[in-house]
Amino acid sequence: MRLKSFALLALAGLTLTGCGLGGGQDAAFGKKVRAYLLAHPEVIQEAVQKLQENQQAEANLKVKAALKQNRKALEHDPRDFVANPNGKITVTEFYDYRCAHCINAAPAVLGIIKSNPDVRFVFKEMPIFGDVSEQAARAALAVKKVGGDYVGFYQTAMSTRGLDPTSISRIARQYGADPAAAQASPARDAADAQLVDVHRLASTLNIDGTPTFIIGDTIIPGEDMDSVRAAIAAARSGKGKTS
Repeated sequence: MRLKSFALLALAGLTLTGCGLGGGQDAAFGKKVRAYLLAHPEVIQEAVQKLQENQQAEANLKVKAALKQNRKALEHDPRDFVANPNGKITVTEFYDYRCAHCINAAPAVLGIIKSNPDVRFVFKEMPIFGDVSEQAARAALAVKKVGGDYVGFYQTAMSTRGLDPTSISRIARQYGADPAAAQASPARDAADAQLVDVHRLASTLNIDGTPTFIIGDTIIPGEDMDSVRAAIAAARSGKGKTS
């Protein structure tokens, strides 16, 4: 405690010296402070770490507020497909069919949906890997619109290596959608508007990559499915944080 107290005093002294207050006495004190900090550089490291912690805490508060303000768009946008719609626990995933980490996570996602009927799973199409990803997202939304097998589309698209326009059209047709109609107006315009809204929501929630999972107030980036399962368990036990 004494070391930290002196460090604070030293930093305060540096501040005063930097402002040009105190004349010669402050200059002498400034030299002592400098000597102390050179002898104890860990004090600077502690100060930087504390600043970073404070900044992260502030960012977390902003994201939590954003989650509360955007809960309806996150969990109850009627344009999104929802598996297990009567489930009491909601998991939302932002993903791209050509994202390697999304592909790796997909079997676990499907396992969660199948084994946990109390988990309401919201699919957020967020293509970030260019035109082919956007085409796949539009095709998926077309499957949803006609009442086709959306989960089947998701599973097949995620497991298809080298996804391209030809394979996307084949998969869309396989699960009930007209691939040509999906890529033409007005269906394309409606899908693109939805994708823009998803990207805007992701930006608001400080999501900058896929996959990202949200359970209550918990945001889990990447294919960390153990953390996803843990967050589901916490929500089920009533220990998970919700807005």
